[in-house]
Amino acid sequence: MRICVTSQGGDLEAQVDPRFGRARFFVFYDDETGQVEALDNATNVNAAGGAGVQSATTVAEKGCQWVLSGHIGPKAMQVLQAAGVKVGVGASGTVAEALEAFRQGRLEQVSDADRPSHW
Repeated sequence: MRICVTSQGGDLEAQVDPRFGRARFFVFYDDETGQVEALDNATNVNAAGGAGVQSATTVAEKGCQWVLSGHIGPKAMQVLQAAGVKVGVGASGTVAEALEAFRQGRLEQVSDADRPSHW
């Protein structure tokens, strides 16, 4: 399974970024192979608008089954749901800690955004 964690840096020791659409990085983790890939999200960090939709599209195109983030807005949530990507919010600490919390069932799937647009 491929999992995307919003992050402030490009590795497992980086802090989780609480924002989805304007997260500084996306760290992709493959739980079958242990492979880690980081994607700089600089294009969307300072975008005037549409950051959530663009970020969600990028994550979906990367073949993720799950997104873990601190929070997520409604437009990003809609795009991810349409692509069949599950979302867990409330992630914190390092990327590695968020992945461990997910494995232990402490980050459950949500079906609604927990933040308004343009947060």
